[in-house]
Amino acid sequence: MKLKINLISLIILITFSNCQNDNHNSDLPHDSSFYIDYRSLKGLSDGIAVIELDPEAPNFGYISSKLELGIGVLPHHLYYNQNANKLFTTALGGSYLYQIKTEKDKNGQPKLVNATPIDTGENTVGENLFFTNDGRYFMTFMGGAGGPKDGSIGVFNADNNQLIKTIKAPVQTNPNQFIMYPHGISVNEEKGIMMVTSTIHPDLTTGMGNTCTLLDLNTYELKETYLVADSQTDMSSPVEVLLLRGKFPQYALATTMLGGDIWIAPYNATTKKYDAFSKIFDGSTQGLGWALEMYIDDNSKLYVSFADPGKVLVFDISNLPQLKLLKTLTADKGAHHMVFFKTKKGKEVVAVQNNLLDIPNLNSGTISVIEIQTGKTLGTVDLRTKYGILPESIEGTNGPSNYMHH
Repeated sequence: MKLKINLISLIILITFSNCQNDNHNSDLPHDSSFYIDYRSLKGLSDGIAVIELDPEAPNFGYISSKLELGIGVLPHHLYYNQNANKLFTTALGGSYLYQIKTEKDKNGQPKLVNATPIDTGENTVGENLFFTNDGRYFMTFMGGAGGPKDGSIGVFNADNNQLIKTIKAPVQTNPNQFIMYPHGISVNEEKGIMMVTSTIHPDLTTGMGNTCTLLDLNTYELKETYLVADSQTDMSSPVEVLLLRGKFPQYALATTMLGGDIWIAPYNATTKKYDAFSKIFDGSTQGLGWALEMYIDDNSKLYVSFADPGKVLVFDISNLPQLKLLKTLTADKGAHHMVFFKTKKGKEVVAVQNNLLDIPNLNSGTISVIEIQTGKTLGTVDLRTKYGILPESIEGTNGPSNYMHH
C-alpha cells in the first residue's frame, strides 16, 4: 500500500514538474500573472511587481505584490535558472544582479518576498544572463570596470552565485578581437560556443558598437569578432544575438538597435565558427527602427520587437536563410520584451512591454496584450498613468514564458 501511494505521489510530482517547464504555463494556476521589473517615475524605489495580464480577468492590470529594490537600481532583465526554481534580475544600477525570493499565498498567487544582492566584482551595469547545463551562468556587463571602451562577461557558479571569472578583451589590446559594451548573449552548448553583442556605452553617448564576438564556452578564448553593420563606420549597435540550436537551422541571428535590422550568419562546421553576417531584414524599408528582442516558438516562428514605432513582426524561419514575414502586430512605442500565454478563454496571446530605458518617444510605459491569430489588441495596461512606473522587462510567474529567447 505504501509503495502504491509513493508511486502515485511520484506521478503527481513528475506531472507538476513537466507543467512547470512548459513554456506557456497553460495548465497552472495564475498563469496570467507576470513579474515585471519597473522604474519609478516619482523618484521612489525601483523594483519588481506581480501584475495580472489576462484581459478577460476581472483584475486585469492589477498589481498584487511589489518588491522595492532601491532608488536608482533600475532592474533590467528577469531570468530563471535552468530548473526554473530560482529567479534573478539584472540591474543597471545598485548591485547589478539580485536573486529574488518568491512564495505563493494561500490561493497560489505569486508573492515577492525579498532580493539578495550578488557580488559582481568590478563588473558594472548588468544586462543579460545565460544559464548552462553544467552549473554555470554567464552575465554581460555593458559597463565593464567603468572605462570609456569597457565591457566584460562574468562567469558565475549557479549553485552559490560566486563569481568564477571575469572575461575581458579590450579593443585597445586587439582591435580585431574584442569585447566592448556587451549586452546580448547566446550559447550553443552542443558546439561549445557563445556570442555577445557590442551595443553602446551605458551613458548612451560615449561610444557605440557594431560587432558581435564569438567565444569558446570552456576556455573563454575569443574566436572571432564579426562586423554586424553596413560598414566599419556604421554604428548599428547590435543589441541581441540568438544562436539557433537543437531542431532549428544552425544560424546566428542578431538585431541592431540603431540599425533597426535583422542580421544572419551561417554556422560553418569546418571552421567551427560562423561565416560573415549579412543583413536579412532591413527595417527602414518597412518604416521600422530600433530592432530589439527575438523570441522563437516551437513552430519555427520568430517574433521580433521594433521599438519604433512599436511593432512585433512574426517571421517563418523554417527555410533560413530565407526569412518570410507572416504578420505584423501593433504594440506601442518602445515595444521591447514579450511573454506568451493563453487567456482564460483559450486565446493565444503575446503581451508586449513597451518601454526602452525611458528614452523619449520609446517609453510608452504600457503593456499591450495582443491576440496572435487576429492581431487584435485585447487590452492595454498603462503603467505610467495608473502607477507612475515604467515596465523594464517581463517574465512568467510559473517559469519562463517563452520557448527560446536567446
